Amino acid sequence: MDFAELVVVNLLFMWCVGSGEASIHIYDRDSFRDVGNSYLLSGGSEGIVASSSSFISFDNITFWRTEEAAEQLSEMEQSTGLIQVVIFEAADRDTIGGSAYGGQRSICCTPDLAKLEGCKQGEVIRIPSAADPEWPITLNVHFSGNDLFTRMKDRVIYIKKTGMYNLFFISCDPTLKDLVMSGRTFWQNPNGYLPGRMAPLMKFYVYMSLAYALLCLIWFSQYVRFWKDILQLQHCITIVIALGLFEMTLWHAEYANFNDMGTRPVGITTWVVTVGAIRKTVSRLLILCVSMGYGVVRPTLGGLTSKVLLLGATYFLASELLDIAENVGTINDISGRARLFLVLPDAFLDAFLILWIFTSLSKTLEQLQAKRSSVKLDIYRKFSNALAAAVIASAAWIGYEVYFKATDPFNERWKSAWIITAFWDILNFALLCVMCYLWAPSQNSQRYAYSDEMKEEFEDEEEAQSLTRGISEGNVSLVKQEKKDRDSGGTAVFGVEDEAEDKGE
Repeated sequence: MDFAELVVVNLLFMWCVGSGEASIHIYDRDSFRDVGNSYLLSGGSEGIVASSSSFISFDNITFWRTEEAAEQLSEMEQSTGLIQVVIFEAADRDTIGGSAYGGQRSICCTPDLAKLEGCKQGEVIRIPSAADPEWPITLNVHFSGNDLFTRMKDRVIYIKKTGMYNLFFISCDPTLKDLVMSGRTFWQNPNGYLPGRMAPLMKFYVYMSLAYALLCLIWFSQYVRFWKDILQLQHCITIVIALGLFEMTLWHAEYANFNDMGTRPVGITTWVVTVGAIRKTVSRLLILCVSMGYGVVRPTLGGLTSKVLLLGATYFLASELLDIAENVGTINDISGRARLFLVLPDAFLDAFLILWIFTSLSKTLEQLQAKRSSVKLDIYRKFSNALAAAVIASAAWIGYEVYFKATDPFNERWKSAWIITAFWDILNFALLCVMCYLWAPSQNSQRYAYSDEMKEEFEDEEEAQSLTRGISEGNVSLVKQEKKDRDSGGTAVFGVEDEAEDKGE
């Protein structure tokens, strides 16, 4: 396994177990793992923009070894164990490790590699970067005598080149197999603690909050103006708009707190994620209910209500778990491929919802066409076109997202990674705007609503058609006589009446 593969393996491990609570990475008796011919602990991975105020600093980093390992050593010995702190930029990942005779790549220097590459046996293989010979950075920490622990001197490493930086704590000493570590590291960007991938999202949520506020202002002005004509459907749209505004504001506040304080409290992030999961669930159920013709071709959902609510509860749970896994305690600039088992249920439910929505929409369009309700039919056709465009855009974006992650295993394109998250918020907002446009409150809102009059008019039309058919079959002579009377003017009519009077006499 070469070092590039080791980086991926360790990033995946870090995604699964987490490495801290914020951009201040906290290590609490974290254990080293056996990786290749080394013992390794991942310290973090973040995109950092170069500036005079960008750095990675170490605070109270302490290592502990086992009592069994310490008892085998003499109290008088100066150096009885080495741990190396390695910081490198993703583009320089090949400068860590080496391979003897084209074989498996090793992190630690072996006897063969010591002869070939001049490295020091028992230490991490480091090849100076072509761009800056001082990089990768390696800091040495030694145990003394038979001490159980050793403390690293606090250090600050300033970042002079923009890139994706990785931190590893590595030991090549077999006696330090069960090493554990505590302490924390600070990762500082020019504008705060936010990792490089997340930083653009803070500004994005400002713009999204303003967009929702503007939509909210326009909608509520119409909502209040035509209060007496408001439909149940328009009440639901109002709730979704309010939830969207609340969610975007909370996300900005959470990111701003993270950027200023360097911590990401679990309670606050969980609360924001929960609001987002509620908004997504309500939005999808609203689209489903509209597609079923709720309030337009049917007054209630009838027997489907329990099924819709069950689907909503299931979707909320799946969305909540996925968002918690992706956001709560997440600080590294990484993708969520390790959480595939949480992505799949969410994706399956989305696919099921899309299928149900379009099936229901097709039936609703057929009913409106049969009732010859041109106004509602036109609205639903526009709505179905918007939904189809949204589904096509979603499918295309999912394909792009898969390609983006597959072609960037080391997250070197972290500067543009925020777009992956932002797209879904933009798409949801665009679809909400379409619904607001199609079902905007007005003095004619009631023409969108379900009404028994539509049913009666439809029955009257059927009755009129049947009567016409009955006349044409049973009273052909009478119809012909009436036509003849119209053709000949009033004379024929009077003639028939006079003849009838004569017969009566």
